[in-house]
Amino acid sequence: MRGWWREISGLVLPGTCEGCGAPRTALCAGCAGELAGVGAGEGGGGGRVRPLPEPEGLPPVHAALPYEGVVRELLIAHKERGALGLAGPLGGALARAVEGAVRAVGGGGGRPLLLVPVPSSRGSVRARGHDPTRRVALAAAARLRRAGRSARVVPVLRQRRAVADQAGLGARGRWANLAGALEVVPGGARLLAGGRVVLVDDLMTTGATLAEAARALGDGVRGRGAGTGFVHPPFTSGAAERSGSDFAQHEFEQRVAAVIASSPASFEINRNSSGTWIVAGGER
Repeated sequence: MRGWWREISGLVLPGTCEGCGAPRTALCAGCAGELAGVGAGEGGGGGRVRPLPEPEGLPPVHAALPYEGVVRELLIAHKERGALGLAGPLGGALARAVEGAVRAVGGGGGRPLLLVPVPSSRGSVRARGHDPTRRVALAAAARLRRAGRSARVVPVLRQRRAVADQAGLGARGRWANLAGALEVVPGGARLLAGGRVVLVDDLMTTGATLAEAARALGDGVRGRGAGTGFVHPPFTSGAAERSGSDFAQHEFEQRVAAVIASSPASFEINRNSSGTWIVAGGER
């Protein structure tokens, strides 16, 4: 209810820009341009991102923008303050990251793009009044369809156990907190057939959430539920057990992740390495 009330009241009451505080607009032209990557050069400022240390099992991640300044304010406003009108512009940034991620593995071959959002806990959805990652993923899929790409959101991941608040945890603490926490819903693996799967989130910091989501997808596709206690990081050369055809396994190992923003450090690390680029992401 809180989020819906904010969205309705924003239509009739003068507000301020969620990015910079400019009066009488929820998103000023300058902040909208920054979110769209205007002036950031080719690719809108996005590219490949890698956290340091990089968790085992993390798929290639692309982010649209660094998590700082206006971008940080807009993501927080959407997620925590219920600024639902920002979902469209944020979805545009995520769509750019998805396009970059798919180009990096060959363009998708004309297959539908299947955006799999990292799930929020039921408690956080209740507290916020909405599911921010799923909302932005839906906006990104709509933006991709308007651009001529076949795209849809496939929310097949869910939490199978409670996790602690990630705030204040380092990279190792986050991985330990999340290991084995996600699973594919019953019948979810069938929904992923025939498309290019892209894990999506709003923000990536340590990469622990996306690595766990990739692990859960891997077990789901191979018919191994998270309840077995088997925690296997996918996307690792030579580590995957063969189940089904080699072609199907190869297709899964090519999947990627996209986020809206990543920590500036993950961009700086890549810019200091030759031949690397960055794109967009999300992690809670």
